[in-house]
Amino acid sequence: MSTYTTDKASPFTRAVISSMRKLYPEALADKSFDNTGLLLEAPFDPIRRQMNSVLLTIDLTKAVADEAIERKDCVVVAYHPIIFRGLKSLTLADSQQQSLLRLALEGISVYSPHTAVDAAPGGLADWLADIVTGHLPSPEPTTHTAQQGQAEDTIPENEEVNEKSGTATPTEQPQEEKKKPQRPRMGMQRTYSRPTYPSHHPVDASKTDLNPSTVQHTRSVISPVTGVEGFEGAGMGRLITFNEHQPLTHLVERIAHGVGSPKGFPLAIPQGKQVEDIQIRTVGVSAGSGHSILKGVEADLLFTGELSHHEALAATEKGQCVITLFHSNSERGYLSSVLRDKLTKVLKEEWERVRKEVAEAEELTSEWEDAVKDDDVLVECSQQDRDPFGVVILESSKQEGKPLR
Repeated sequence: MSTYTTDKASPFTRAVISSMRKLYPEALADKSFDNTGLLLEAPFDPIRRQMNSVLLTIDLTKAVADEAIERKDCVVVAYHPIIFRGLKSLTLADSQQQSLLRLALEGISVYSPHTAVDAAPGGLADWLADIVTGHLPSPEPTTHTAQQGQAEDTIPENEEVNEKSGTATPTEQPQEEKKKPQRPRMGMQRTYSRPTYPSHHPVDASKTDLNPSTVQHTRSVISPVTGVEGFEGAGMGRLITFNEHQPLTHLVERIAHGVGSPKGFPLAIPQGKQVEDIQIRTVGVSAGSGHSILKGVEADLLFTGELSHHEALAATEKGQCVITLFHSNSERGYLSSVLRDKLTKVLKEEWERVRKEVAEAEELTSEWEDAVKDDDVLVECSQQDRDPFGVVILESSKQEGKPLR
């Protein structure tokens, strides 16, 4: 008769792993540097078992680990591997190892798909390409560069900043309260906003008015990955060629709407050019740190998570434009926009299969019977996950910006 042993993961964990491998086979990943797959396999205690739930995150930080433990999730799917190199020890002195040890203690496993998601057809690279080739309600808004000496309020009076996420949300205030002046803190008038971050929670992702992949174009893979059956057309990065030139201002608007409406993001253009005058025919796309994929790509615009100073400078000197979002802001929206629903659908089928397999293969204790009888499946995105960098915007400072030329 089966009893609690330390050499088995939970049946639900097995279903999650097989689901992720169906969607994003590890063979698609760039094994020259990446570390994908099951990184932490927590032993299953049927008496103290976790919920049949998965928490999706880009980075497995201490805040996300706390969230998973509080929620009693069974598996954390962390896009970025928390273990990249070989470990000689596991101690509480290291913050990342501390998170792993705490999760293992609670029976929570960790799986990382990373570049397998980048390369898969319909994966992260295609999601970014869909945003660039999307369409906003007609006519598309016209973006303008700020004139020197002008200042714009970044957070309207009827909005407040969420202390955890940094995103601005509308609030209803009594009429008399709106007239009250803001009280300065610690005797100083604040002249800058709190750090703000793109919003990627499902409730917000559903509100975007961007219709993805509707502008006519052709699309090709920059660095193909071959030999994975059923995943023809896989590979890193995408090169987009529009049928007709697109104003750079329109692409800026599409990207802003598609990745969670950040308060701002870096844009590099060749010196002597005006943003409003630039027309784009080709776009090279890569999530995260895009240089290794985009170097040598002849495109009017490079769209990625981050490039170094010298990489961006080299691009603009060649006449290219560059849009970066901060590394993980080019990845996080995919979790709520695509992965959550995809994984939910496949996981429901896999969990049904694993439940039958376990029930037929073993004589189960009552605790194991309870575990495999539970047909619940829940996949959620972390509420704590965010890029390390937020955007701080000057509000009433005497500092003046210089128009981008």
